[in-house]
Amino acid sequence: MPTPRISMRKLREVCRLRFHAQLSLRQISHSTQVSLGAIQKIVATVTQQGLDWPAIQALDDTQLSTLIYPKPAESNASTQKALPDWAEVHREVKPKGMTLQLLWQEYAQQYPTRCFSYSQYCRLYREWLKKQKRSMRQTHKAGEKLFVDYAGQTVPIVSHVTGEMRTAQIFVAVLGASNYTFCEATWSQKLADWINSHVRAFEYLQGVPEIVVPDNLKSGVTNACRYDPDINPSYQQLAAHYGVTLIPARPLKPKDKAKAEVGVQIIERWILARLRHHTFFSLAELNHCIKVLLEEVNNKPFKQLPGTRSSWFASLDKPALNPLPKHAYQYTEIKTVKVNIDYHVQYDSHIYSVPHQLVGEKIELHAKENLIELYFHHKRMASHARKYYPGTTTAAEHMPIQHEKHHQWSGERLMNWAQDMGDEVLIWVQTLLQQKQHEEQAYRVCLGLLNLSRSYPTERVNKACAIANQNQLYRLKQIKEILRGNQDVLLTKELKTQTVMSQDHENIRGPASFH
Repeated sequence: MPTPRISMRKLREVCRLRFHAQLSLRQISHSTQVSLGAIQKIVATVTQQGLDWPAIQALDDTQLSTLIYPKPAESNASTQKALPDWAEVHREVKPKGMTLQLLWQEYAQQYPTRCFSYSQYCRLYREWLKKQKRSMRQTHKAGEKLFVDYAGQTVPIVSHVTGEMRTAQIFVAVLGASNYTFCEATWSQKLADWINSHVRAFEYLQGVPEIVVPDNLKSGVTNACRYDPDINPSYQQLAAHYGVTLIPARPLKPKDKAKAEVGVQIIERWILARLRHHTFFSLAELNHCIKVLLEEVNNKPFKQLPGTRSSWFASLDKPALNPLPKHAYQYTEIKTVKVNIDYHVQYDSHIYSVPHQLVGEKIELHAKENLIELYFHHKRMASHARKYYPGTTTAAEHMPIQHEKHHQWSGERLMNWAQDMGDEVLIWVQTLLQQKQHEEQAYRVCLGLLNLSRSYPTERVNKACAIANQNQLYRLKQIKEILRGNQDVLLTKELKTQTVMSQDHENIRGPASFH
């Protein structure tokens, strides 16, 4: 049976967890939400090709897809029975009105010569279902799991300037073996705060666990991208940077995150409750108080066990944690963008260039604090220093040859060309260049004005600019409206009429009439 297709991002994550993190197939399945059968076939294919993790990283998306999902050879279909994906069958049979018989009929239509009979189909499904209903007490190994969640309780912070009150969210992380706890306050539960809290938690622990278990991504999160059961790309990038595995807790399965639930209760009772009568005027002030009380919590003796969270951490978890990487993870916003016809993409009001061959393609934009990186099929195609103001950043090597000439424009060259067209055009261009914070922001508009000479006589463009200058109209579309409406022509005729009219007329009285 062919390998069921999954997204390229999940495919790479499966390969990383197996060939780099050395996880079991079942752990990989829990982390990626990919069926065991699909993972087994992917691992077998990669192993058969003799590839390791560095070799897989070197492949782009097209090469990796061809390797895992080769086009089927034209041959007679195998006589082996096609085994259904029982996890998918179990999910499909849950809705009201759905029956196993209907699912079997669809399965039989898909594999008419290799299907099980209906009775065999039902028997195999029941056998699979019996194996799934198991429950066991969780045993936490040293340095293995870190449970993370947000407390339900928030803390008000009052602005000392405006008096406005905002609420801070409380992030909690608990190690499985020692119950050693980290917590901090952030302004929101959005992705940037969520990821940066993980970074600070790893720094607090002075090491990295093997697995991070967040709460189910559909609950308790204000950022919409985390409502998707697929792990967010930025969160996956964090996991890859620190070499950890992400295994989200299952919906409505509190046992999966019991440590986090208890950790939240401890923080609410021993820290937040003690701060309830305090008034905070900054996030830093709140975090300072939390830090002091957190030390007390971690050094508080257990009731039924010898030692404290700190002593257990020092003897159990800390020696087993993986070392921190040389550099902390820098939050990266990842979004899919489409390359415009001018081989540029826009992010946060600024425009960045990519190689012109990518026009029309969808690429990944990675935005860091000081860097913008652009990827196509897992290959970095361009990078730019991040700019926090409107404008355009264009690399010369990204332009087609016929556009290099356009790249050589400057304010001085634009004004020289404008002067050749007329004094009013020059005034309009000079005014526009002076209005912009950065001169380059006006280049496109000025070029658009100068190129109107291809459609209209130069004299008309100059007269249109005269009208625009008089009325302080400095948008290109306003010049075009003047030309399309022939306002410059009507103004010229009116001036001519006034000039030609005779001043010697019987109805006109001169100075002699008033003696």
